[in-house]
Amino acid sequence: MSLELAPCNQPSLIIIQKELHIFAPATIANVSCGFDVLGLCLETIGDEMIVRKSVQKGIHIVKIEGQDLPLETEKNVAGVAGLALLAALPEEIEHGFEIEIIKGIKAGSGIGSSAASSAGTVVAMNHLLGQPFNPMQLIQFAMEGEKLASGTAHADNVAPAIMGGFTLVRSTHPLDVVALPAPDQLVATVIHPQIEVKTADARAVLKQSISFKKAISQWGNLGALVSGLYTEDYNLIGRSLNDEIVEPLRSILIPGFDNLKQAAMSQGALGCGISGSGPSVYALSKGSTTAKGVAEAFTEAYSSYDIPFEVYVSPINPQGVKICS
Repeated sequence: MSLELAPCNQPSLIIIQKELHIFAPATIANVSCGFDVLGLCLETIGDEMIVRKSVQKGIHIVKIEGQDLPLETEKNVAGVAGLALLAALPEEIEHGFEIEIIKGIKAGSGIGSSAASSAGTVVAMNHLLGQPFNPMQLIQFAMEGEKLASGTAHADNVAPAIMGGFTLVRSTHPLDVVALPAPDQLVATVIHPQIEVKTADARAVLKQSISFKKAISQWGNLGALVSGLYTEDYNLIGRSLNDEIVEPLRSILIPGFDNLKQAAMSQGALGCGISGSGPSVYALSKGSTTAKGVAEAFTEAYSSYDIPFEVYVSPINPQGVKICS
């Protein structure tokens, strides 16, 4: 079951002096043709977090609900991201922070569980401190949480979680993230099979070299997808959601992937692929009616497998981390 959230203020985040209750959204990374550089933010799936100032200095994870995750600061992605922010302050502050996490995103789901906790922490802390850091700096801090989770400080999940919408990571050294528009009628459908695909294992199956032919095809798809987002050309978006490099290798780790993709496309989805490193599979559609049809097709296609699963339908979240009322 998906997490039911308190209403969130849509226009902007609000500074609260001592405590923030936030929604930290799930994300889809790669989006087929943008391995490690492209991501999008989801509206209806995510974690809730409470971040408050405390008398005790440092970062303290005081409660986690919904998942069995470590409370130790240095072993928790939220703690590590928060420590990275504190280390960048020009001078030591007189207080610390306590963090409560209500996980609505299962760890290892492929829809940015670690990114949500990392991004939510640094955004909330930044607001409680009076916003000394810009979004690019917050992404850098949140990437330290991703490094703890997967061994790689990647930004394709934390960037959209912080900035909202679609994001393109042009570079990580130095960090340069570009915000991309999300057409109003674009809706995501996600199925999460309850199996574990570790990011390290998903990266291990990838090849260290690819052919020029496949590289050129991937560059073309990525450029066309960006163009399709700007022009709201849904047909171009659909033609561009094609991955010839990563998906053929990773799809073997996800039981029934081909059936899921066929089911989505038969219902009129623009495209379908692996969310992040999996096991979640996503589809993008024009309009909620098609997206809900894809959800039904996903459910029917996977019901014959002896694997529990969850299905979500979500518009694109243009804001990223939100304050809950």
